[in-house]
Amino acid sequence: MIQKMTEEWLVKKRDGRVAPFDRSFIENALEKAFRAEQNLADGQPLDKDIKQDIATITDELLEEVAPLAQTPTGITVEKIQDFVEMGLMRHGHFRVARRYIVYRAEHAKIRALRPPVEIAEEEEPAQPSLHVTLDDGTRIPFDENRARRRIAEACRGLDAECSVDELLEEVMRSVYDGISRTEMYRAMILAARSRIERDPAYDTVAARLMLMVIHNETLGQHPGADDLERVYRHGFEHYIIDGVAAERLSTDVRQFDLQELGRALKPQRDHQFKYLGLQTIYDRYLLHIDGRRIETPQFFWMRVAMGLALGEGDDKTERAIEFYDVLSSFRFTSATPTLFNSATLHPQMSSCYLTTVSDDLDHIFKCVQDNAKLSKWAGGLGNDWTNIRATNSHIKGTNGQSQGVIPFLKVVNDTAVAVNQGGKRKGAVCSYLETWHLDLEEFLDLRKNTGDDRRRTHDMHTANWIPDLFMKRVREEGEWTLFSPNDVPDLHDLYGKAFEERYEHYERLADAGKIKLFRRVTAADLWRKMLTRLFETGHPWVTFKDPSNVRSPQDHAGVVHSSNLCTEILLNTSKDETAVCNLGSINLRRHVVDGKFDQELLADTIRVAMRMLDNVIDINFYPTEEAKNANHRHRPVGLGVMGFQDAVAAQGISYASEAAVEFADESMEAISYYAILASTELARERGTYSSYEGSKWDRGLLPIDTIDLLEEQRGMPVQVDRSSKLDWNLVRQAVKSHGMRNSNCMAIAPTATISTIIGVTQSIEPHYKHLFVKSNLSGEFTQVNVELVSELKERGLWCPDLLEALKYFDGALAEIPGLPEDIKARYQTAFEIDPHWLLECAARRQKWIDQGQSLNLYMQAPSGKKLSGMYFDAWEKGLKTTYYLRTLAATQVEKSTIDINKFGVQPRWMKNKSASSAIDVNFNREAKQPAVVSSGYAEGDACDPNNPDCEACQ
Repeated sequence: MIQKMTEEWLVKKRDGRVAPFDRSFIENALEKAFRAEQNLADGQPLDKDIKQDIATITDELLEEVAPLAQTPTGITVEKIQDFVEMGLMRHGHFRVARRYIVYRAEHAKIRALRPPVEIAEEEEPAQPSLHVTLDDGTRIPFDENRARRRIAEACRGLDAECSVDELLEEVMRSVYDGISRTEMYRAMILAARSRIERDPAYDTVAARLMLMVIHNETLGQHPGADDLERVYRHGFEHYIIDGVAAERLSTDVRQFDLQELGRALKPQRDHQFKYLGLQTIYDRYLLHIDGRRIETPQFFWMRVAMGLALGEGDDKTERAIEFYDVLSSFRFTSATPTLFNSATLHPQMSSCYLTTVSDDLDHIFKCVQDNAKLSKWAGGLGNDWTNIRATNSHIKGTNGQSQGVIPFLKVVNDTAVAVNQGGKRKGAVCSYLETWHLDLEEFLDLRKNTGDDRRRTHDMHTANWIPDLFMKRVREEGEWTLFSPNDVPDLHDLYGKAFEERYEHYERLADAGKIKLFRRVTAADLWRKMLTRLFETGHPWVTFKDPSNVRSPQDHAGVVHSSNLCTEILLNTSKDETAVCNLGSINLRRHVVDGKFDQELLADTIRVAMRMLDNVIDINFYPTEEAKNANHRHRPVGLGVMGFQDAVAAQGISYASEAAVEFADESMEAISYYAILASTELARERGTYSSYEGSKWDRGLLPIDTIDLLEEQRGMPVQVDRSSKLDWNLVRQAVKSHGMRNSNCMAIAPTATISTIIGVTQSIEPHYKHLFVKSNLSGEFTQVNVELVSELKERGLWCPDLLEALKYFDGALAEIPGLPEDIKARYQTAFEIDPHWLLECAARRQKWIDQGQSLNLYMQAPSGKKLSGMYFDAWEKGLKTTYYLRTLAATQVEKSTIDINKFGVQPRWMKNKSASSAIDVNFNREAKQPAVVSSGYAEGDACDPNNPDCEACQ
């Protein structure tokens, strides 16, 4: 039938003549190519299977060329030869195809050097106009149909939202001769990515295309659904072998039953990732050899699980599978250092290191060196510098005067920049100073953009470590005295009433002339300067010394002298102990099932998560002995949360509501309850931590009990609800019977990167915007609130005009006319929510937490009075720390390219609504990209939540 059809087909030769199509020319060309590759003489017979392949390739080619060959102008010789090449490769004859390509290229050169003559088609191949360059340098003809098939596969099931033709058309505009396969995939991904703002379904398309890139790189192919599990499991053992041989994986991974682990892999979970999550792990987390990724997403999760199960004895394979299931289902995620380094040759898996610097030159520079070592392996740093004597203090050894703490902080700043964690992220450190230190006012100016640059630290974070007495003096409009630590050596280790008594004693000594170096200021003026610098530069952060110490479970074993890089870790430090904390976060969204908070699922997640966190302590690579000693002695961990906003939305609740406050209370109570129980179970199995005796746990005091202690020390009430819903007698009895495995159990970290990986809102943050551009080390990415778009679609409201209005109003709904009020109420963004709700939720959490929380505060129209009131509110509610202050810029990013006037009198999303709701804003600006909103006024140094240089929250 095909042979009869070809009798009317035409071929256009190179000289312009049109001749009848002849099938034998194709078969002869294929036969010559095979003979050339196998070095056969003309008379030698070809293998029977090869003959069959030639016939099959020819039949397939006839089907493909039919539409062109039946036209009046016919199909060109070059196009036929393109199809021959693709047919050879489709059947796996890559060497033959390469020989055929070389043959065509040689004859193209010959034709360029001599006048054209008429030659037989099978002997005169011509170079096609577009080629793709393979990894080994081989050039093959570009196949538009292949690109279409890949895009169509990525759009499968999304036909109503995504256009294959549109995507292909955009990709074709990016294609050039010699384009690499990697660049082809990048073009397809970028085409999908640029349309995410139109419809979140394009995020799924981009994620599927990104997954093809990862699978091709790691597995050598992108297997179909039917073959995925077999290829995945077959590739897992090869991955382990290659990783160990290349010294990317520890040889200890050979201790596991690799076949059993391979069978436990769930390849379909690769599709849980959003595009940005896949791009992030590809760029920064998946292990690679010479730039080629060797891990798929599920290999990655299993590698992390294996690293955390290495100390589990004979049960390590079963435990690794248990850990893998919790990690890969997105119920819990370990912190970035664990994801980076688990099961590698340097398993530095701890997140935070806290040090106290002594007033001794040797120790100062030892701490700087320790910072470099700790930062090298992805640890975030918190340094307490309060011990260092102030400017103009006497130095006995040289009989000179000290330059104070500021020059040393400059060294710390430059060290953090120099050690960038292996190129994965910038080194980051936060320096703390107590509010009574004589160098405090210069400390407040460290982040300014003006002044002597030798006394500025533009890359280092700073925080005030504020005693309660200072807050009382501000309220009373009293005076405050600044001292040099060498004159008041015990203040550093005192807190509560003991601090107040001793501080007032030193003030009397200063008044009597017995302390020469001091300065007296108005407390309210100093407070005003602190808030002004915080507003202008984003620093120093406001953290509170007394609640951090009074409520610490380890008050018998030392003093909390500072928090960490992100203000959630509160552990004792000394010259001999560098505090260490291992972090991980529960995805609250995964624990809201069918609109209800599933505490049974949460309990199971926490049991496994606490075991993983505790295992880190024994497996961990410690860059310094002080870190190793402290972590083994006290065994603190920090179980936190992320996706709080998503969990609230999944229950139909607004963040700015009593219901959200109640959920913050309920969820944190449950986490505290089950985390403490899990630690007691580990203590029963493995024993208590070595400094347990004498701790608050040992004395029968749980975190909820310590609020009374804080009230007693302050002499004033702590304004927080004390109610509970669970039976805490069970927990008290478990602690009494078994003790605790971990000195500290809970801390809420920022989770900026790990929440990006699993695709939820970070930590306890409200929605920043519903449409914005997020920047990180992987690039810039449009982010859309998928849940909002889904609800708008269900109500028939989502349309291009509404998208443009959302851009115009900078990703917020409040000013968009005609949208239902219930949607606006439930989808308020961070700057629309009154800070009262953020503080109330935080206070309800804090009553259950034995450490702290990274609490960002947002203010849309800040003033000195509002800022002061907000931070006093935080203090009165018993919060231990706060983190960034984020304020809207005075002006927004300029908008371009959208003619908003096309909305007309009535927006499309308001069809069938009364005209009284019609849009009444004169849109005279235009918008192209979602606005990236700056976070600061004035000098503009305040942290932008999407600033890729801000690694404190990455």
